[in-house]
Amino acid sequence: VKHRHTKLAHPVRDWSVAADVNAMFIATAEFGDACAEYPIVFVDAGKDAQSGKQQVAPIAVFGVLDKQNLYAEGGQWRAHYRPALLRAYPFGIARQDDQRVIVVMEEGHDGWSRTEGQPLFDAEGKPSEFLAGMRDQLEKLETEIQRTRLFGNLLIDAGLLQPMRFDATLPDGKTVSVDGFMTVDEKKLAELPDAKVLEFHKNGALGLIHAHQISLRHMRRLVEWHAARMAAGAPAKA
Repeated sequence: VKHRHTKLAHPVRDWSVAADVNAMFIATAEFGDACAEYPIVFVDAGKDAQSGKQQVAPIAVFGVLDKQNLYAEGGQWRAHYRPALLRAYPFGIARQDDQRVIVVMEEGHDGWSRTEGQPLFDAEGKPSEFLAGMRDQLEKLETEIQRTRLFGNLLIDAGLLQPMRFDATLPDGKTVSVDGFMTVDEKKLAELPDAKVLEFHKNGALGLIHAHQISLRHMRRLVEWHAARMAAGAPAKA
């Protein structure tokens, strides 16, 4: 009832809306595209409510400081591939319980209108083709989130993750440190038994690990973008 006549300008044209988003979850199905554009690292995702087991989540890193997004520049997005959660904005998905998930929306987004854009509901009050498509997209993403959790469990069970810190020196001599994340320990990966390597190869985990390792080279690009922004006089966000 509340959103019966609501419309949305979509896709997002001005990515200044994400200027403070430092990182974002990505699913394993995105690794192939994301590793060519962003550093992919892992963060602590707390403990599973049922098993109490530690969990991790992969994220694409957008900046080297808190609340800094170096990919959102002048309202444009500086990468060809955008993570699925970002493409779905201003919609998201939330789990109510083990069986139900719901579509949520950011009401503060300035793309909402009652006169222009994609309608959320048709004349009969049923979900529009646009909203139904967005719901399907988010449901597929929820399935990928579950698969991504399984990949994280494989890394934890094999003891492959290590805390990591990235340090870089800027042209002006100042240093930038990025920490609070985890990466795959190359030494431990090389020491895996042959049977485990074969298992990881067959279930696709090995390819995902390699994508993660390749992606880390983009940390250097973030530092260069940060230095360029500072040189241009943009304020740093701590």
